[in-house]
Amino acid sequence: MPIVFLTLACLLWGLSFPLIKALHLEQAARLPEASTWFLAAWLQVARFGLAALLLIPLLARRGIPGRLEIHQGLIVGGWGGLGMAIQADALAYTHASTSAFLTQAYCIILPLWAAVRSRRLPGTRVVTATVLVLAGSIVLSGLRWDDLTIGRGEAGTLVAAFFFALQILALEDRRFAANSGVSVTFVMCVVIAAIFLPVSLLGAPHAGAVLAAGATIQAFILVLSLALFCSVGAFGLMNAWQRRVSATEAGLIYTSEPVFTAVYVLFLPAMLGAFIGQRYANESLTASLALGGSLIVAANVLMQWKGKPHRPAIAPAP
Repeated sequence: MPIVFLTLACLLWGLSFPLIKALHLEQAARLPEASTWFLAAWLQVARFGLAALLLIPLLARRGIPGRLEIHQGLIVGGWGGLGMAIQADALAYTHASTSAFLTQAYCIILPLWAAVRSRRLPGTRVVTATVLVLAGSIVLSGLRWDDLTIGRGEAGTLVAAFFFALQILALEDRRFAANSGVSVTFVMCVVIAAIFLPVSLLGAPHAGAVLAAGATIQAFILVLSLALFCSVGAFGLMNAWQRRVSATEAGLIYTSEPVFTAVYVLFLPAMLGAFIGQRYANESLTASLALGGSLIVAANVLMQWKGKPHRPAIAPAP
């Protein structure tokens, strides 16, 4: 059951790319003076701030987050927020395909951390699945080896991947086994919004830009969709269910997100383009998409196929 819910989280996360792209096209047409850095920071504030508001009714039924829930939310939100900020900056100095590939470095960091902690080498199943994921990521991203040089963008992306790995590991910590996923997600959303708020304010081209960025019904609906599906839904599932599997296994499951995105962009862009009144063309099914996606799916099937039970952070309730 945890595998199903974590895969569902990836299915929801996959929506974020076409939704964010459509929002950027809509905002760039209205605010040509706004930098991409400002719009990216503004989106994190709006998306996660709205997600926190959407969680308040659920939070009211559970009560104020406890000390350990606040503690875990601060860790998850801090690592995740820093990772997103560094990744956004690094993307300005490298190719998108290179960034997409290097972000998958957490698939190597997590089993290495598990090996150091347990003082045992990763098993053949984990190593094979990791290789399949990396191969699939190379094919999906269209990475060319002559593009893979370590400059500011590449180094920054690797640092971001390290923070994403810490975020995943924070959900495996047995100290937080009894925490509520709703409460942790609420604190996480508040933390991420707080991290990006000063960046958004400082990067605004003028005082009214912060309000103008979301001043249309199209922008509001796109941000609401991101907050509901990709923040409340996806992160809520992650924070509630990841504790029942190992961090290594969770990291491999999360690599299915670009596969879902690759499917969405076959039909969603044209629909979103019509909604915002901008040209946003669908992408085509290619051999690299089919091969790369198949490799990542094969890696996840391998991890589940007749495998020995993984030690979770918390045992399922009787």
